[in-house]
Amino acid sequence: MNYDVIIVGAGPCGIFTSLELKKLNPNKKILILEKGNSINKRICPKRKTGVCANCNPCNITTGFAGAGAYSDGKLSLSPDVGGNLPKYLGYEETQKLIDYVDKIYLDFGADNKIYGIDKENEIEEIRKKAIRSNLKLVECPIRHMGTEEGYSIYNRIEKHLEDIGIDISFRNPVKDIIIDEYKNIKGVIADKKYYSDKVVVSVGREGSDWLRHLCIKHKINTETGDVDIGVRVETRNEIMKELNEAMYESKLIYYAPTFDDKIRTFCSNPGGEVSTEYYDGGLAVVNGHSYKSDSLKTDNTNFALLVTKHFTKPFNSPIEYGMHIAKLGNMLSGNKVLVQRYGDYKRGRRTTEERLYRNNIIPTLKDAVPGDLSLVLPYRIMKNIDDMLIALNNVSPGIASDETLLYGVEVKFYSNKVITDKEFKTNINGLYVGGDGAGITRGLMQASVNGIVLGRTLNR
Repeated sequence: MNYDVIIVGAGPCGIFTSLELKKLNPNKKILILEKGNSINKRICPKRKTGVCANCNPCNITTGFAGAGAYSDGKLSLSPDVGGNLPKYLGYEETQKLIDYVDKIYLDFGADNKIYGIDKENEIEEIRKKAIRSNLKLVECPIRHMGTEEGYSIYNRIEKHLEDIGIDISFRNPVKDIIIDEYKNIKGVIADKKYYSDKVVVSVGREGSDWLRHLCIKHKINTETGDVDIGVRVETRNEIMKELNEAMYESKLIYYAPTFDDKIRTFCSNPGGEVSTEYYDGGLAVVNGHSYKSDSLKTDNTNFALLVTKHFTKPFNSPIEYGMHIAKLGNMLSGNKVLVQRYGDYKRGRRTTEERLYRNNIIPTLKDAVPGDLSLVLPYRIMKNIDDMLIALNNVSPGIASDETLLYGVEVKFYSNKVITDKEFKTNINGLYVGGDGAGITRGLMQASVNGIVLGRTLNR
């Protein structure tokens, strides 16, 4: 079981690492080890039945293409969005690589339409409203694949990897890495030992806690990253129509007046559905997705509001902090997602089923449990979310309606940041990292670009 390169994780970073490496050197012997299923077996029963089947591992968060295959499938075509690659590569080089990766997605069937570039007058008006409310509008062209089309695109990519001779082992999680006494990587331990002097760990957010423990065990250098905690907002499409039609996904950043904390919108899904993700141990957190086909779209738009906090020493456990808050929500909801009307949220009272179902806004997450987010979220995070919704109401009037739904908790587990050089090499010789789980990227496009850079690096 000797390989030239072993890749841990078949998300976008791992996929594009193998694609580029094999393109540059077809003779390379490459192995990808993936905890979840192949794309054809990534079926979430809940999306048809409305009842979670407790798949282990979860087919939404694990498997070929990672969590991105079951999200809205948005490709952000600007270096300003989706991660920290410009800090490693420079802005211009990152943009060149985004264009390069975008062409690959097009070759595999992504839609030619780009949102956010052809409605200058409408975007100018949105920008004007944002400035008046102290919101920063991040203008980023978006290519939307959609949940079902993204599935098809990655299906073609998976078949292509197999056709060009890349070994992929599914349902085979890596337990540990093998390092010699001189701090050289020698391979990994999964169902058995696989050997290579070059290993790429490219796990996504689902694998971030596993990677953190790996770093502690083997003294891989890390630093404490930011913590992103918040809620998923759901409103009617009519409220978000101006933003949806002009930009598809509007990215807005706000520094709340009360605490001066950063809050941002994230992962907007016009006509989409709110969904549940399950992590190791059955931890339920909220997310959202949207289909490409108009026939599958709903009457609602959902997006995340995330509060970003950077803690100083002695705090060094951002992932556990986020998990702790999510667990509180799970305790109150019977291991499900909580939902609260904004009117109840700001009045400090629990949402009841009676008030919930007299809404104009009908929840798309059918098994969400009406409750009280103030019993889960710290006051500072709650106040920041409230400040942000009031500011957003000046851009999209009606977003701060009493009927707007808030689902909790949404947590992004990429807070363990592995320290690397510009080629993403760690302090262990031959060990490289990439993707969301390493704290380097935060989305499909930059994770894919990260893989291209790793593929080129490993070919030297």
